[in-house]
Amino acid sequence: MNDSLALHQNLAQHYRLTHPLTVQLVSFTPSLCSFQAERTPRSERKRQDSFGMFDGYDSCSEESTSSSSSEDSEDEVPSIPASLFLEMFMCCLCSPATCEMCGMVGVRDAFYSKTKRFCSVSCSRSYSSNSKKASIMARLQVTMICPIIFLVPVECFDWGRYICSNNLVGAPVSCFKHVPMGTCWGDLAEGVRVEVLNSDTNLSTKVYWIAGIVKLAGFKALLRYEGFDNDTSRDFWCNLCVPEIHPVGWCASSGKPLVPPKSIQNKYSNWKAFLVKRLTGAKTLPPDFAAKVHENMQFPFKKLMRVEVVDKTHLCRTRVALVEQVIGGRLRLVYEESSDDFWCHMYSPLIHAIGWSRSIGHRFKRSDVSKKIDGQMDAPALLFAKVKDVDQSGEWFKDGMKLEAIDPLNLSAICVATVRKVLADGFLMIAIDGSEAADGSDWFCYHSTSPSIFPAGFCGINNIELTPPRGYTKLPFKWFDYLRETSSIAAPVKLFNKDVPNHGFRQGMKLEAVDLMDPRLVCVATVTRIVHRLLRIHFDGWEDEYDQWVDCQSPDLYPVGWCQLTGYQLQPPAAQSEINPKINHAKKHISSLKEHVIRACDTSEKV
Repeated sequence: MNDSLALHQNLAQHYRLTHPLTVQLVSFTPSLCSFQAERTPRSERKRQDSFGMFDGYDSCSEESTSSSSSEDSEDEVPSIPASLFLEMFMCCLCSPATCEMCGMVGVRDAFYSKTKRFCSVSCSRSYSSNSKKASIMARLQVTMICPIIFLVPVECFDWGRYICSNNLVGAPVSCFKHVPMGTCWGDLAEGVRVEVLNSDTNLSTKVYWIAGIVKLAGFKALLRYEGFDNDTSRDFWCNLCVPEIHPVGWCASSGKPLVPPKSIQNKYSNWKAFLVKRLTGAKTLPPDFAAKVHENMQFPFKKLMRVEVVDKTHLCRTRVALVEQVIGGRLRLVYEESSDDFWCHMYSPLIHAIGWSRSIGHRFKRSDVSKKIDGQMDAPALLFAKVKDVDQSGEWFKDGMKLEAIDPLNLSAICVATVRKVLADGFLMIAIDGSEAADGSDWFCYHSTSPSIFPAGFCGINNIELTPPRGYTKLPFKWFDYLRETSSIAAPVKLFNKDVPNHGFRQGMKLEAVDLMDPRLVCVATVTRIVHRLLRIHFDGWEDEYDQWVDCQSPDLYPVGWCQLTGYQLQPPAAQSEINPKINHAKKHISSLKEHVIRACDTSEKV
């Protein structure tokens, strides 16, 4: 804080010396971001049914579990001090000028010579000598002072128009702890001011103006220039994490001019007084916001790192794959000894460090590759998502126990399932009743704390349709009858994960979500239902049969604007994606994927 205060005081002293028209600076202590998580303990709800099966699993409405994540807000957006930031940008409010020697844009009052034609003494002297070489070198020097690396935006869908035309709400960034800025987004909200490029001008050089956030949806904000009041004609959407967005005061510290939009330049005779009144006490971005974005855009996984990942053709086993590409934390993995690839997030429960399968007793497809290629290395174990430690010494899952589980081959369904094998470190091999291969080739691995498995009766008490075993005719399905008929027991409720974080999602919120049936695709999506920590994700423009049940902390969910920020391709709603008929054709056949895999397993068994 002392360093920050010294910086502000130095800037203020600079403006006192070079700009005598500025107001006197008063002492203050700027509010800074704490970047500390303050979590409010959530009172655990209890509900006891007549059989005692659902203790701790209360029936959940959309409103009761999707409380705001404001309690988890980790940063506080700093307010603009009453004098410092105003003093800084008031200096820039003077008419802009362009140096006739080097082309630099600045404030006319700060320029040199009687006619204010040059930004420095050296430019004035160089121009006087009429040296063409000096002019060229000066321009090169200015160009090289502050190199800026711009992310290439991938725009195939206009989120702003989509949200405004339908009056939609985007899930806040703070709901997604795994995305850039997810843990340090703070309380950015409507009313926060920023400095942005002024597009409403006839000037040939870049000039800036102050804008306020009118509406926030994920990373994207609807901005309105100061002075337009209720006039929406110049409103525009922008991703807050792109380099063109700056906190108030940036123009002054960077020598950039603040120029009112031409549409309203005659609206006020005294713009300084107007801004003093409007911006005193207002909030702006933290001064290190851009640095935090850059830091958060660095990802530890690198190309040619080796990992163990689920074999998408045989879910019961893993195999070695190489990282081929990293985009926004998402990994494109290429299976060793194959050109086939698989997309997942670096925090996905489907990838593990080399040696993980052997350590817990999981099936593993060995490779014939005996020597690593130059540049290959095993990804360090600390890069992978950690699972909660569990005590398997007491009452624990046993082979044959029944439960309910999200079907990994049909994520719209929660099915009757069975524990087929208990592995080490709390991992379980599970099969969907009525559709498993005789050799267990379609078993899949979930951790005992996974939010994708539930105690018998979970669907019933939460009004979710439970998919019965294929071929089971005694409908409606009743767990007690089924347990008696199969001579089975249900896994004890106390063994399941009952933690429900204060996730902040609301029914109807928009987001960008991975289509887990084709995980290379990230699509425009909507939260249509919330049950405890479980979200029902609907892909806009598609039928409900393509919906998927996803955990609220899934690394396959992203805020609005994530694709643009990271450079990933966003798939628009179906009605707008006719330009890619191959994707449409593939998605229309997703519902038959499970039966196709089962038939393949049966064929493999016969061979």
